Amino acid sequence: MSGIEPGWWWAIGGVILLIAEVIAPGFFLIFIGAAALATGMFTLLFGLGLELQLVLFMIYAAVAVLAGRRFYARPRGASAKHLNDRAAQLVGRPVIVTKAIDADGGRVRLADSEWSARGTFAAVGETVVVRRIDGNCLIVDPAPINQA
Repeated sequence: MSGIEPGWWWAIGGVILLIAEVIAPGFFLIFIGAAALATGMFTLLFGLGLELQLVLFMIYAAVAVLAGRRFYARPRGASAKHLNDRAAQLVGRPVIVTKAIDADGGRVRLADSEWSARGTFAAVGETVVVRRIDGNCLIVDPAPINQA
């Protein structure tokens, strides 16, 4: 057992961590496993001592985790604000009036569906913009000239 080179121990540990990533929930062990594999490769190629192996592993693990966070982190900003609120994602979108909007309301087309709408008077075919949502009714205003 002691005849195995340290680089192979790193490689074996890295493969075990990658297998554990498949079994365990989450998405973290893959980065540590990749760091262990990289450390093993460098140890085999350059015959590094234990201290350098540990330092190299810490550097690789930190870089792998930071890179993973950058590419696999949850979305941030305006798009993430309403990620689970589909209706709120409609605010600001232009829609086409399909039934004239008057004092009793009307209907608008958004993508492949029609919604009840209230707001400023608008004729069929006009473009209006969703300003807010009230239950399942879109509150709309006239679209700016450049959006029509």
